[in-house]
Amino acid sequence: MLDKMSPNQRLMVAVLLSVIFFVAYTAIFPPVEQEVADNAKVNNVTTQADTKTVSQKVEEASGHAVSQQEKLATTASSEIVTVKNKNFILKIDTLGRISSKELLEEKFRNDENLHAQVIPAFGTKPLYIRFADDAINDEAIKVPYTASVREVTLGDSPITVTLTQKLSKLTVVKTLTFYADGHYDAVITTSSDARYYVYVGDRPQVSKKLMAVAGAMVYTGDDVAHIIEDGDAEGRQVFQDVKLASSFDQYTAIMLYGFKPDTNVIVERGKDDNPVVYFEANKEESIHGYIGPKEHKVLKAIDPILTNAIEYGWFTFAAKPLFALLSWLHSIFGNWGWAIIALTAIIRLVLYPLTYKGMVSMQKMKELAPKLKELKEKYKKDPQRMNAATMEMYKKHGANPLGGCLPMLLQIPVFFALYRTLLNAVELQGAPWILWIDDLSRMDPYYVLPILMGASMFLQQRMTPNNFTDPMQEKVFKYLPVIFTFFFVTFPSGLVLYWFVNNLFSIAQQYIVNQQFKNAKDLQAVVEKKSEK
Repeated sequence: MLDKMSPNQRLMVAVLLSVIFFVAYTAIFPPVEQEVADNAKVNNVTTQADTKTVSQKVEEASGHAVSQQEKLATTASSEIVTVKNKNFILKIDTLGRISSKELLEEKFRNDENLHAQVIPAFGTKPLYIRFADDAINDEAIKVPYTASVREVTLGDSPITVTLTQKLSKLTVVKTLTFYADGHYDAVITTSSDARYYVYVGDRPQVSKKLMAVAGAMVYTGDDVAHIIEDGDAEGRQVFQDVKLASSFDQYTAIMLYGFKPDTNVIVERGKDDNPVVYFEANKEESIHGYIGPKEHKVLKAIDPILTNAIEYGWFTFAAKPLFALLSWLHSIFGNWGWAIIALTAIIRLVLYPLTYKGMVSMQKMKELAPKLKELKEKYKKDPQRMNAATMEMYKKHGANPLGGCLPMLLQIPVFFALYRTLLNAVELQGAPWILWIDDLSRMDPYYVLPILMGASMFLQQRMTPNNFTDPMQEKVFKYLPVIFTFFFVTFPSGLVLYWFVNNLFSIAQQYIVNQQFKNAKDLQAVVEKKSEK
C-alpha cells in the first residue's frame, strides 16, 4: 500500500503514526530520560549484579548498613513533634526524621479523596542520619531523639525546634526552623567527629500519570539536571557542586539545597532499582529543605534555584518559556482555563505563516492530483521522464509535495513542550474552568471535552484537502478522530482543552484558505467566460 502513496502522503502517515505512537506508548510506559554523560563533576561506580540483597549492595557501596527501622512505617507512638499550619501538618519521629507531611488544601486531595501525604509511610525519610561506623549506627537507631517542644502552630513567623540525641560517645543536635511557605532551615552538629550521611528521603507517591517522570534529580552548578528515574538507578553516582537534590513525583517534591560546593551528594540504587539520595555531612552542617507541591510561584519566592525542580524532560528549553507565558496570562484572566485558551491563540498566531503555507500547499496538491495522475499513466513505463515531468509541474504551479507536512512537523515539538508544561503544572490541580470542569489536572468526568475534541478533529479532517487514491488509506484517516478521542478520554482536561481549541483555530484557518481558493476559481471562471465572448 505504501508504494502507491505520494511522498506527501507517506510523510503525513509517518507524522500521524508518530503522534499516535507517542500518545499510546507514553500512556502505558513512561519514557526513559537520558542522563548526561561525560560530566566532570560525576563519578559513576556501578556495583556488580549478584545474588546479594539490595541492602547488602547499598551497605558495601556506601559504607554503612541499612537499618531495619528504615523499612518500617512510622507509627503515631514514634512521633515526638507536630508542626501545624493552615496548609499542612508536619511530624517528626524518634529517629529525628521528618516522618510525614500532610497537605491540607482541598486541591491536594489524592485519588482516594484524602489529603495528600507527601512523605511515603515506608522507606528513607528527610533528615535521617546514618553513621558509617556500625557501632555508632547500631546505637543511634535505638536511642530516641528528644525535642524542645511537643507541638507548635506555625503562623507568619518562623518557629525553631531543637532535636537532641545523646549517644555514649557523641551527641547529635538538629536545630530546625520551619516557615509557613513549606521550607525549613536545618543545622546539624555532632559533639565529636563521626562520618555520617543525611538523607533527602524517598520520593513522594502523590501523583504520577501518563508521561510524568518520577524519581530523583540532582541539579549541579553547570545548570545540568541529572534525572534518575524510578527503576533506572544503576550502581552509585557521586556529584559535587550540587545546587539542589530532589526526590519527586508529578506534582510534589522533597528537596535539599544550599550545599557547600565540595559536598558529596550520592545517588544509590535502592529497592526495585529506585534512586536513594543522600549527602556526606560535616561535624557542623547547615542545609535548607522544602517538602511540598512544585508550585513555581512559591518555589521562586523561597529561592529561584528551586524552580529547577520542576521537571519538563527533553522539552525544557521550550516548556519553561511556555509556562512563564501561561502564568502571565493567568495573572490577566485569573483562570487557568482561559489562560490555556489565550495561550493556544498566541501559539496559533505565531505559527500562522507556517500553517497557512501548509494549507495552501495542500490545496495546490489537490488541484494538481488529476494532472499528476495523467502523467503517471502517460509515463508509467518511463519512471525517469515521469519524475522529471512531475517536478516540472510542481515548479510551474508553485506546489511543494512536502509543503503541507513540514509545518505539521514543526508544530510537533510545540505540542510536546506544551504537553509537558500542562502535565507538570501543579497549578492546574484543583483549578476550575467553567461549568463541570472543576479540576484542569483531571480527566473530564463526563467525557464532553474529549468528544468535542474528536468531533472538531473530524470536521477539520473533512475540510482538509487530500488526494488519496487508495480507499484503505482514506478509511484509516477517517478513523483517526475516533482513535484520538479514545486516547484523550483519560488526559487532563487542561491538555484536552488546548487540543480542542487548537482544532477550532485550524478549522477557522482552513475555512479561510478554502474560501480563498474557491473565490480564485470563481474569478478565473468569470474571466474565462468573458474571454470566450
